[in-house]
Amino acid sequence: MNGGSLDVVGTGIRAVSQVTAEARRRIEAADLVLYATDPVTARWIERLNPRAESLDRLYAPGEPRRVTYERTVARILEAVRQGRRVCAAYYGHPGVFVYATHASLQLARAEGYPARMLPAVSASDCLFADLGVDPGHRGCQSHEATDFLSHHTVFDPAVPLILWQVGIIGDWGYGGRPNRTGRRMLLEKLFPAYGPGHEVILYQAAQFAGCPCLTARFPLHRLEAVPGDPYCTLCVPPTGVGRPDRGIAARLGLALPGE
Repeated sequence: MNGGSLDVVGTGIRAVSQVTAEARRRIEAADLVLYATDPVTARWIERLNPRAESLDRLYAPGEPRRVTYERTVARILEAVRQGRRVCAAYYGHPGVFVYATHASLQLARAEGYPARMLPAVSASDCLFADLGVDPGHRGCQSHEATDFLSHHTVFDPAVPLILWQVGIIGDWGYGGRPNRTGRRMLLEKLFPAYGPGHEVILYQAAQFAGCPCLTARFPLHRLEAVPGDPYCTLCVPPTGVGRPDRGIAARLGLALPGE
């Protein structure tokens, strides 16, 4: 076994400003940094460690995402097997919506290489802060929009619902083609639970420090017509309070409101 290793880090959502001190140390110490992040952070990484290489060249518009992901995994593992201390740096949280990081870590560990992932700021963290959603209060439902629509997903309208990538429903390629048909089908699934007049929020986190996040609030029935970035997020606030299980509450010794 040679001295190869793999550290997977995230660069956060807001360019450079959300990189943790721990992630920065791993970027600086690496023999090779393979990155997929925003242009501002990419230039910062290259200044921090001149042994940096962009993974963007492995992406091709219109190509199935899975093909691109497997190509990325192969590049990361190639460098690790050469005995390098590799740092893979990804936009946002490296474990959220990033198949290649999980697959690379699994392969590296299976082959006996030290490999770990560091936590980072994700889009959901920004959403919780910007929209005031507390996942610890009655919970939170979070789904990728295509997966939510294409499966028999059970959801509770009394709990906040977060749907990611609502602009590219059904698009498994790379490049982000807006899909109004997908939004229309999503409405068909949401209308019975929420009604057409229920207010929803289209959200996009700020990518630069000092800039505001982008939000649009409107009745659910307008979702198909409201423009937005293909990768924007839909936040559906709850319709009301959930139904308490008074039997369980009594067994736990809890007094519920109204008692």
